[in-house]
Amino acid sequence: MENQSSVSEFFLRGISECPEQQQLLYGLFLCMYLVTVTGNVLIILAIGSDPHLHTPMYFFLANLSFADMGLISSTVTKMLFNVQTQYHTISYTGCLTQMYLFMMFGDLDSFFLAVMAYDRYVAICRPLHYSTVMSSRFCVLMLALCWVLTNIVALTHTLLMAQLSFCVVGEIAHFFCDITSVLKISCSDTHVNELVLSGFGGTVLMVPFVSIVISYIYIVFAVLRVKTSGGSSKAFSTCSSHLCVVCVFYGTLFSVYLFPPSVESTEKNVVAAAMYTVVTPMLNPFIYSIRNKDMKGALKKLLCHSRIFFF
Repeated sequence: MENQSSVSEFFLRGISECPEQQQLLYGLFLCMYLVTVTGNVLIILAIGSDPHLHTPMYFFLANLSFADMGLISSTVTKMLFNVQTQYHTISYTGCLTQMYLFMMFGDLDSFFLAVMAYDRYVAICRPLHYSTVMSSRFCVLMLALCWVLTNIVALTHTLLMAQLSFCVVGEIAHFFCDITSVLKISCSDTHVNELVLSGFGGTVLMVPFVSIVISYIYIVFAVLRVKTSGGSSKAFSTCSSHLCVVCVFYGTLFSVYLFPPSVESTEKNVVAAAMYTVVTPMLNPFIYSIRNKDMKGALKKLLCHSRIFFF
């Protein structure tokens, strides 16, 4: 049996095998990619340029936008290149690199959403202690912890994948090197990889999600204790944008990785993966800019200053 060094590339099936659909999807995904990058760059620039947004919530929102750009860039750019060149392959090294970046940025999204939920919990349930708890030092520490943990998890999966053997050039039934799809085409024993994937993957997925749920349970009880309806709606309005993003992100994520895959559901899994790797990062800037008055005002100022600068 040949080992993994003899396999120089893999074949990526992509979103669709129909040539007519591929060109349509190419235009659609290119537009979505450009909108995502532009929207998230504007979010980062707006937060950086407005002193009123130099708070922990927007600090982590800027990092979430950066992670979203990394998530969509790690998968969609290669897919667009393959459709344009009609060369639907990815090198062995490129596959491992893409897998590492995808897992790192995807896990970062999950961790940042959890930290942002904790920020809202402290702001609503412990407002008098907010400046003490969410200090600059604590925010930087949490940011560093998120980056370190996600890199450790992604690196562990990538190194274990590098130990596997691939006897032939296999077809990955996806539009990027998803770890579960790559494991299926290996001719080695993948038992250890699957155990680590279940352990690490379940922990990285469920711990942030449970933290978010617990935070919002406390927030809901705190909001219900507010006697005036105006005060209740104002308190919860600060969480609405974040809650929308959480629902979209985890809804699509759970549909792919928590339900057992089957041959019939392969195409559905690809579509669901496209939802959280492409659609969710694209929607985040719109959700935060439309439902958040502070962000909307900062974006208007940024665009007005840009217009004055260019003209």
